[in-house]
Amino acid sequence: MKAENNEIKAVLRQYGLADEGSSRRAISQVKELDPQFASRLVSFYYENVKYFLIYDDTAEDDEANILAELRKDQPHLKGALVQNPHDDQLSYGTRFKGKEIYLFAVAPLKRRLDHELAERYPNLSRSTIQKYIKAGYVTVNGEEITQVRRDVFDADDIAMTPPEATDFSAQEIPIIFIDDNVIVINKPAGVLSHSKGALNDEFTVAEFFRRYTTDGLESSRPGIVHRLDRDTSGVMIGARNEETAVLLKKQFADRKTKKEYVAVVEGIPKVLNAVIDLPIGRNPATPSQFRVDASGKDAVTTYEVIAMNEKQSLVKFWPKTGRTHQLRVHAEYINIPIVGDRVYGDSKKADRLYLHAHTLEITIPTSDRRVFTAPVPPEFTEHFPGVGNV
Repeated sequence: MKAENNEIKAVLRQYGLADEGSSRRAISQVKELDPQFASRLVSFYYENVKYFLIYDDTAEDDEANILAELRKDQPHLKGALVQNPHDDQLSYGTRFKGKEIYLFAVAPLKRRLDHELAERYPNLSRSTIQKYIKAGYVTVNGEEITQVRRDVFDADDIAMTPPEATDFSAQEIPIIFIDDNVIVINKPAGVLSHSKGALNDEFTVAEFFRRYTTDGLESSRPGIVHRLDRDTSGVMIGARNEETAVLLKKQFADRKTKKEYVAVVEGIPKVLNAVIDLPIGRNPATPSQFRVDASGKDAVTTYEVIAMNEKQSLVKFWPKTGRTHQLRVHAEYINIPIVGDRVYGDSKKADRLYLHAHTLEITIPTSDRRVFTAPVPPEFTEHFPGVGNV
């Protein structure tokens, strides 16, 4: 490489781009290519500019022909041949060690940092890459960069070193049922169903499922076929292989599953047993929240009050649809917000969201219709004397 760098430096001096004081270290990434046209083709970087050194005794200084041949090997190449500064005829070629040579300077390719990294790491989403940049896990030419829109060039030394994943192997979730195809758990309140993206360094149901499934291992949602809100506890089913994931997801999408929830709500509804048929849409003022909206998606919930005291009610909910925050939005709309709801109610009065996925009826391989149950937490019923098994 030393001799090759010396040769390249000599060529650069011949073209007036380097002098005796220029360092060989400014020359980098030297690659010998296998051209279809020239006897030899070498690419390299000098002072962060990419060049091609072309050895061709048959080109006869024909610019159009040289560029056409070069682009056969490098079809997206942009730039120009460097003129020979010692020739008054403005030619491009020069003699070097008995051979005719040409020097092509590549136009610097400028692009956004996140776009460049997305091309280098196709298995990562753009949002994940942007979070890594903002968190300081990316350097450009040895400098930590946190600006997603920073422009970089193809000669820049770009490195990304995301943090190592946290080891959650010691954390457990109660398993209700498991076989070769499914795993059913009793999700605790406060545990996310799956990560919301990069840098979400906390234990999730998906990370627990990762130990038991071959489905979606390359993603942040292995085994996940449906979700419960972070603060909701109860029955959640996962797929242990891709075929089962397809079967279960289709049942949720086609509304072939049956779900029963138990909740403690504030107040007593005017009607003790009814169907709430009110569409739900995203709240434009607060996009992370939802509301009853005539232009929203259809949402149907059946409910029944099974116990009450002076201030609260114990209610069963049967959602026919599965809209985000559906039970919480419907309950708040009929003036019985779920106790502990930090978004749609008053969380100051409770230590958790009092919403529990009690049962799930679903078909699992092979054509076996099952009902899975997660016992209602005792704190749900302690203020309702006389309530037995819910």
